[in-house]
Amino acid sequence: MSETTPRKAVVLVSGGMDSAVVIAIAREQGYQVHALSVAYGQRHSSELEASERVAHLLGAVEHKVVQVDLRSIGGSALTADIDVPLDAAGQSEIPVTYVPARNTIMLSIALGWAEVLGSTEIWCGVNAVDYSGYPDCRPAFIEAFEKLANLATKAGVEGAGIRIRAPLMAMSKADIAREGARLGVDFAQTVSCYQADAQGRACGHCDACRLRAQGFSEAGLVDPTRYV
Repeated sequence: MSETTPRKAVVLVSGGMDSAVVIAIAREQGYQVHALSVAYGQRHSSELEASERVAHLLGAVEHKVVQVDLRSIGGSALTADIDVPLDAAGQSEIPVTYVPARNTIMLSIALGWAEVLGSTEIWCGVNAVDYSGYPDCRPAFIEAFEKLANLATKAGVEGAGIRIRAPLMAMSKADIAREGARLGVDFAQTVSCYQADAQGRACGHCDACRLRAQGFSEAGLVDPTRYV
């Protein structure tokens, strides 16, 4: 690759604060960001609207939305008629907001697009510190998927290989909020709530809302979240 050829990165974008910070980090490091969101049958469309907004504001060269119907298999409070747990702190089991195979599916789609684009890097906002205990947010999962990516693709077998980047993996929500503030991320444009309304306003009681509010508080930053 010549010095004038931009480094391309496929960045998974959910519309929440974490993936917004990931875009900002990738841009700071000189990557041409190709933002990818997945409409998987989640409860609301406001997070997809936020993902498009955030990708544009943070300088992605394009934003693609791929449709995958995970609602047809259900199994999660985000894709089936199951109540989202509210004010549930200190849970020891994987919560019902876990979406079966979601990150595996999203990374697989990103992997295909990366091959088409000629990108060797896929970036995502998974985090193993302040999170809800999802098994597909751990370092072991990212490492395993990277191995799979390099075994299962032409880019891995004949090309430069594929790298999965998860820059927020070891950061707390407070760390993420501070990093976003440093990079100029407008967190008011993001949506984290599991059951945000059509305007993107948060419930203030689900696990995602609790972790987000706690992060801004611990970082000493004003929380720009709009609540119902």
